[in-house]
Amino acid sequence: MRRIYGVYERQFSNYFRKAEQRSGLTGTNLLTLLESRLDNVVYRLGFAESRAQARQFVQHGHIMLNGRKTNVPSALVKAGDSVSIRPESNRNNYFKALGQDLDERRVPRWLHLDAKNLSANIIQLPSREDIDVSLNEQLVVEYYSR
Repeated sequence: MRRIYGVYERQFSNYFRKAEQRSGLTGTNLLTLLESRLDNVVYRLGFAESRAQARQFVQHGHIMLNGRKTNVPSALVKAGDSVSIRPESNRNNYFKALGQDLDERRVPRWLHLDAKNLSANIIQLPSREDIDVSLNEQLVVEYYSR
């Protein structure tokens, strides 16, 4: 799970502790926290081809969260937040071509993509059914609970 989302052990342990403190299933809470990271949202929207590339886009300041430039890939998004490409970055050849490719891209139902403006809104936080990562989160919970 750490490798899929590109986080280190200490950061993953912190996410696990946060997931334990929330009400509900710890495994589902953990997946929801990891899915709501800004770099993962950028990847899910199709702005990047991989999570590593999405992380780099965020770190290089190409992404805006709620109208403000952010360079923190681990920033957690909430329902109602907006994510977009900075207007200055729209002149970049990659993002020019991206606008045409996003029209046929399917995004998860917890996100709403405006391909024309290269922006999106977070409708709700993802539930377990919305997360297509095929792994058994209960095994992760058992490992970190010891």
